[in-house]
Amino acid sequence: MPTKRKTALSDRELWDQKAEDWHRQVGDDGDLNRRLNSDPVLWRFLGSIGGLDVLDAGCGTGYLARQLARKGARVTGVDLSGEMIALARRLASAQGLGMTLMEDDCAGLSRIADASQDRVVSNYVLHDVADHRAALRSIARVLRPGGRAALVFLHPCFPLDDVGSDSGEVTYRWSWSYFDEAAVEDPPWNHFTSVFTSYHRPLSAYWRAIAESGLRVVDFDEPVAPPDADLPAERLRYLRMRPNSVAFLLEKA
Repeated sequence: MPTKRKTALSDRELWDQKAEDWHRQVGDDGDLNRRLNSDPVLWRFLGSIGGLDVLDAGCGTGYLARQLARKGARVTGVDLSGEMIALARRLASAQGLGMTLMEDDCAGLSRIADASQDRVVSNYVLHDVADHRAALRSIARVLRPGGRAALVFLHPCFPLDDVGSDSGEVTYRWSWSYFDEAAVEDPPWNHFTSVFTSYHRPLSAYWRAIAESGLRVVDFDEPVAPPDADLPAERLRYLRMRPNSVAFLLEKA
């Protein structure tokens, strides 16, 4: 289960270590959670993007940036990790996809000009950013008037270390108050070899930060796998018991 942060490594160093393993996790199409839960909501929120300037804030190894480019967007992708950006560039080049990819901190987006983007997408990033308020202000700054941002991040109300019981119930364990904001870390999982760090904050903190940024909420969702997903029945039932993430569609006035 997650603990308060202990590692001395920076967020950038930890993500640099994971670049190759992250591409192995998400590939070109996203992992199971993205394909079934969050990506359908993201595409619904983004709408038609052909010919638009779209920023992928926290693009990682670029699986979503490549899909955006295939849909006709003029794509800029930024990520804190230089190793992630280097791998994203190699993958985009190998697939003949044109886009701008550069190292930048989502809390500042210092390399992105004011009012230069029609859309911003940030997929499972905001909970990994130490200063979520600064990130939302930066997203508002780089959007053109009327521009929209589609944000997905881990649902803070439901910890990932849930435990299924024989009776089919799901239980949750908290080692601190849900209302406490804290830097936390999770042990490595699957094929990863280093810890994952993130920043827990209650859902109300995100809503306040959105309001303070000047962006308005157009839509909100808690993505869930469709009932007819091609999965074993028990696995599908488990996935549909609680939301893994939240999704916001925001607009700049």
